[in-house]
Amino acid sequence: MVLPAYLEQGEGDTAVFLLHGVGGGKEAWAHNQPALAGHGYRTIAWDMPGYGASQALALCSNASLAEALQTLIEHTGAKCNVLLGHSMGGMLAQELAALHPALVHGLVLYSTSPAFGKADGAWQQQFLQSRFAPLDLGLGMAGLAGNLVPAMFAPGAEPARIAEAAAWMARVPVDSYRAALSAIVSFNRLAVLGDIAVPTLCLAGELDQNAPAAVVEKMAGRIPGAGYACLPGVGHIANIEQPDLFNSAVLTFLKQHFPT
Repeated sequence: MVLPAYLEQGEGDTAVFLLHGVGGGKEAWAHNQPALAGHGYRTIAWDMPGYGASQALALCSNASLAEALQTLIEHTGAKCNVLLGHSMGGMLAQELAALHPALVHGLVLYSTSPAFGKADGAWQQQFLQSRFAPLDLGLGMAGLAGNLVPAMFAPGAEPARIAEAAAWMARVPVDSYRAALSAIVSFNRLAVLGDIAVPTLCLAGELDQNAPAAVVEKMAGRIPGAGYACLPGVGHIANIEQPDLFNSAVLTFLKQHFPT
């Protein structure tokens, strides 16, 4: 397995792995990584395979993506690994925790879900068709981002923040976007949430329509001892929309369970 590309900031015994969603990349944590590093955490933001500077996988699946994450974690060699995953990144965090629990010492599952369904389900196929339609019409990733990203923010969000998130999505290669979405429609780790035995925070955005707060709260209720926090007035991409609010919630969790 080829080592994925990553950005590292900070030092400390606890490494916080920042796992972006389908429309992101390692630089999408620019408002968060310095804040976490400044409080004594070693932060590692990756490019998921096929994104940014990371080589694409021959076969993109939840398991193969988790294997790539395993390679990165083992390469960095931290004493304590906390996975902070957004949306699809949160699904990969759950996948790795299920497959290799000894590698995972803490979880922040942010605006994500424990299950998407089955790849051949009617709803899942309709979802893929709706997401791929702008690409099939020749609008490219920039056109797709222009259609999707504004609805991921709260009404009245700063236009500059929306434009920033749209720019990250526009940079994602078309083939990588298609492969990532095709992988996650089969994601389902609902049955093993009760097996998670590490400190966990389930973090939601109050106005998130992609991973509704009620879904995230219900997920927290299935994980023994998990905490739940809902960030007020934000949508699906809180780490860009309201970074100070997001950073504060994450640091509160980290300082409680992984003091520096």
